Amino acid sequence: MDEIKKEDKEQNNEQNNEKQDNKEIEIPEQLPVLAVRDIVIFPYMIIPLFVGRDISVKAVEHALNTNRLILLLTQKDFNIEIPEPSDLYNIGTICMIMRMLRLPDGRLKILVQGLSKAKAIEFSQSEGFYLAKIERIEDIQLKEITLEHEAMVRTVKEQLEKAISLGKNIPPDAMVIIENIDEPGRLADLIASNLGLKSSEAQQILEITDPFERLNKVREILNREIQLLTIQQKIKKEAKDEIDRTQREYFLREQLKAIQKELGDIDEKAEEINEFRKKIEEAKMPEKVKEEAEKQLKRLERMHPEAAESAVVRTYLEWLTELPWSRSTQDRLDIKAAKEVLDKDHYDLEKVKERILEYLSVRKLKEKMKGPILCFIGPPGVGKTSLGRSIAKALGREFVRISLGGVRDEAEIRGHRRTYVGALPGRIIQGIRQAGTNNPVFMLDEIDKLGMDFRGDPSSALLEVLDPEQNNSFVDHYLAVPFDLSNVMFICTGNVADTIPSALRDRMEIIYLSGYTEEEKLQIAKKYLIPKQLEEHGLSSSIMKISDKAIRYIITHYTREAGVRNLEREIANLCRKVAKYIAEGKKKKFYITPQKVSKFLGAPKYLPEEELKKEEVGVATGLAWTEAGGDVIYVEATIMKGKGNLILTGQLGDVMKESAQAALSYVKSKAKELNIDEKLFSTMDLHIHVPAGAIPKDGPSAGITMASAIASVFTGKPLRKDVAMTGEITLRGRVLPIGGLKEKVLAAKRMGIKTVIIPKRNKKDLEELPKYVKEGMKFILVESMDEVLKHVFSKAKTRDRKQTVAAKSK
Repeated sequence: MDEIKKEDKEQNNEQNNEKQDNKEIEIPEQLPVLAVRDIVIFPYMIIPLFVGRDISVKAVEHALNTNRLILLLTQKDFNIEIPEPSDLYNIGTICMIMRMLRLPDGRLKILVQGLSKAKAIEFSQSEGFYLAKIERIEDIQLKEITLEHEAMVRTVKEQLEKAISLGKNIPPDAMVIIENIDEPGRLADLIASNLGLKSSEAQQILEITDPFERLNKVREILNREIQLLTIQQKIKKEAKDEIDRTQREYFLREQLKAIQKELGDIDEKAEEINEFRKKIEEAKMPEKVKEEAEKQLKRLERMHPEAAESAVVRTYLEWLTELPWSRSTQDRLDIKAAKEVLDKDHYDLEKVKERILEYLSVRKLKEKMKGPILCFIGPPGVGKTSLGRSIAKALGREFVRISLGGVRDEAEIRGHRRTYVGALPGRIIQGIRQAGTNNPVFMLDEIDKLGMDFRGDPSSALLEVLDPEQNNSFVDHYLAVPFDLSNVMFICTGNVADTIPSALRDRMEIIYLSGYTEEEKLQIAKKYLIPKQLEEHGLSSSIMKISDKAIRYIITHYTREAGVRNLEREIANLCRKVAKYIAEGKKKKFYITPQKVSKFLGAPKYLPEEELKKEEVGVATGLAWTEAGGDVIYVEATIMKGKGNLILTGQLGDVMKESAQAALSYVKSKAKELNIDEKLFSTMDLHIHVPAGAIPKDGPSAGITMASAIASVFTGKPLRKDVAMTGEITLRGRVLPIGGLKEKVLAAKRMGIKTVIIPKRNKKDLEELPKYVKEGMKFILVESMDEVLKHVFSKAKTRDRKQTVAAKSK
């Protein structure tokens, strides 16, 4: 049976109905049963009901098809959806269905009038509803109305009036009828039906057959109601006297407090205390932390809710209970799946991927291990931050990132002390709370850009955070209790390692990301950047295709970077242009070639260095590392009449200036071996120039290039244009190792140079170069400048030294 709802409690017992004699209506021995919830129907009561349950609808329809009579029985338990006969009170009311309305949703709305009480003796089921064999219950007839009866009637009426004066809501129509009724049983039924009693209490009254006893029961209920109303009025008056009448909000709060106190309920403060106590138990804190939390909770319990310090304690307890003291995510220790995730998100970066897989392998063999502190150092745009996200994805951990660039306050790391209302924990604890677990992948971005001022040194505060031997008991100034950070996997990023304090750098495992080569950028663009930008611009590979040559053209002529950020911007620019043409309906498909790139993106922004047309005296081909990867530079040297001065141009840094000085000193020391007249060093000025003067150049790798150019100009021997070189030089001619070998070799390869001179101590780096980089290249490993000079001079005819000097003197 579906739910039977009461729309509103109407009672229109008219005076004429009271005179109706129910004995005139013939009531059969069996009646259909209608179960009602949360209401008891009394005789002579008129009330609308909603009928929705299938068994109830069938019972009503049966009654309407016969004599319109039905037995209404109240359920003992309101929540039972399909009641059995045992779930119903056996005493109810026989009712006449006065009206029926069928609603669109299939329910029935009926108006019933109670006729007489009856007892269900036996139940039977017929055609989907219950029939009850009934026994009619008549009230005990009073022989005469005594004075006691009249006194009882008057008392009950006076009690009802008093209850109304105290705020009890009784319909005015019902009061008119009550005033004109003197019969005890009818009066008891009418008052009981309007008091809003619980169904169990109303059922007790219904089952009383003695009118005088029934009225007496109603009197007791009215007496209790008056006492409750009196207490309520007293509470209102007490609350009103205690507070300022103009402060309405405060009045309502005090009134609520007084009511709860009178009824024995828990007030707001106690409820909040219980809530915190429950959270402390659920947080599963370490024992010492739990003791501190309970201590602060007792302080809060003793404080006045409006005290300023209570807000500080409340906020502190919220932080303590919301931190993930024992919540952690389960690591995904599937090495193969982790490798697939890393390969899908990032191209190349084999060393970094290998390190992550090593960590997972150890974690698989040993459940408890200290989290590694990795530090990715590399130029912007090479994917340091996105690599951290991929690591978290591969491990199945939460990812948190904070940027340390420009942070100068130690409290940003360790937190503020709880000495004022606005105090908060440091960004480490904030990140842990944000993650919701105690073992996230935590990225500290731009760690090389930490500052320092009078507020403290944040880098020193990070020493404890990033030390695996100490961070298992990291104490934030705000919390003032230790938090275990040993399960956190910290990953730091920076552009350069030199600006990171040595003590902090010592705690980290530094992994260098040297930047992408042209070939790697091409693959990244094809696998990641182009599909991503096509999707973001509403395009597809069938609408827009970019050839490999076009991508290479964009890389070399429109970007100059180690990463791929600008490359992605230029690809996005192409997609916008194509989207505009398609939106205008000019063309439906586009195939981007190098010739079309200039049409869409405009004139090239960068022009690569041109290859030397011929072999010249004093022009050496060098290799340099730049943020764009690698580049070929031409070091030019010339001599002129003067006093032995050294002139350096091309916006060189201090390191390159020192390299030029060392190279000149070396050539002077080798003058006899190189067949150079030593008088030239005091009568001729030497000018060394590195073209592209607007671009700053520095680094310890141009020493042998400058020495070759100087030796060439003083000997008059031209240098080979098909040989590039890189390496630093000492005063005694030793060649020192360099960095960025991969980028420099690729730069030579792009220029068509097949022979590269490198320091012998860089042989280990040579072995790590990819096969496609070494393919078709010849590498000459040298230890001294003497070896370099054996390979750099051209075999072409050398001009006479005297003729060269004479030409320079003119």
